Amino acid sequence: MSRSGFVLENGLQIPAFDPAKGRKLFAAKGCVVCHSVNGIGGEDAPEFSAEYMDEPMNAFDFAAKMWRGAPAMIAMQEDEMGGQIELTGDELAAIIAFVHDADEQAKFSQADIPHDIEEMMHGDGDHGMEPEAEVHEEEAGDTGHTEGNN
Repeated sequence: MSRSGFVLENGLQIPAFDPAKGRKLFAAKGCVVCHSVNGIGGEDAPEFSAEYMDEPMNAFDFAAKMWRGAPAMIAMQEDEMGGQIELTGDELAAIIAFVHDADEQAKFSQADIPHDIEEMMHGDGDHGMEPEAEVHEEEAGDTGHTEGNN
């Protein structure tokens, strides 16, 4: 698989699952406002530390759980961040890779969180959308967590 993923013989494209890119997106898109990894982040939605993820983890099941939780996630995003956040397929694949990769999560720190997202987490923000201009949007909701709080 290349950095851009691959195409199956039937024409379906599988994006690259890049956990390092996912670590950056998890913070910049705003996932960290509601979800935490290794104790860093919000507490309004399930924790995404790799230790709680299914082994092996089906990325499509993770996305399906997000889909089922979409109404609640959208309401929470609008409340916490001032608007709905969107992800491309490539961005979602990267975030899924990050929430399943304990080694990449070990690199995650408070320093990864952009200032505007940090303000939203602490209630100092103006709730105007566009967290991080170059990488904005998010994923949140009931996904991939096997513990009892989803």
